[in-house]
Amino acid sequence: MGTEDRWSDIDLSFGVIDDFEPEAVLADWTEALGGELGILHHWDLRSGSTIYRVFLLPSGLELDVAVTPAAQFGARGPKFKLLFGQSVERAAAAPPAIGELIGMGWLSALDGRKAIERGKPWAAEFWVGSVRDQALALACLRLGEPTAYARGIDRLPREVVAPYQEALVRSLDPGELRRALAVASELFIAEVGELDPELARRLMSPLAVTPAS
Repeated sequence: MGTEDRWSDIDLSFGVIDDFEPEAVLADWTEALGGELGILHHWDLRSGSTIYRVFLLPSGLELDVAVTPAAQFGARGPKFKLLFGQSVERAAAAPPAIGELIGMGWLSALDGRKAIERGKPWAAEFWVGSVRDQALALACLRLGEPTAYARGIDRLPREVVAPYQEALVRSLDPGELRRALAVASELFIAEVGELDPELARRLMSPLAVTPAS
């Protein structure tokens, strides 16, 4: 699609006719690639009727081979390019539910605060990052960028993402964890406010982070 570079992986997707089992097709691919390329490891990811087999090559290259029943084989995103055979029209993937992103955001903020108070710094660091991630996903959704796997974050305007640097955890000290959580929570509430100002107002009190005594 013109955006590839030396770090890009390779994605291949096949529609499998009814006479063949998708798992058997993947087994053949695995045997062939293992003999020719020396696969270091592989694993499967399932999404609906599609199975993605993810291969790691000795060079560090990731190779993904997906198989889907032919009756359901078609574009799942804008980068799909049919090289041969036929595909069917498929509905575009729905964006994530706003309510789910908001719910995960406030849940992460609460869990982050609990972890800090319980003396679990690594869990706290995880949850602070989750608050930040949900806020950035909301920003991506608001500005029409992809939300999954941070794909859209680097496309956001600099003035949108710059404040999030202050939400990075710099150490596992409880005071630092509280500081980062407070910043992440404020940014999260601000993003909620872009979509639902009244909900953002209601979230301010339960998500407030008190400084260390």
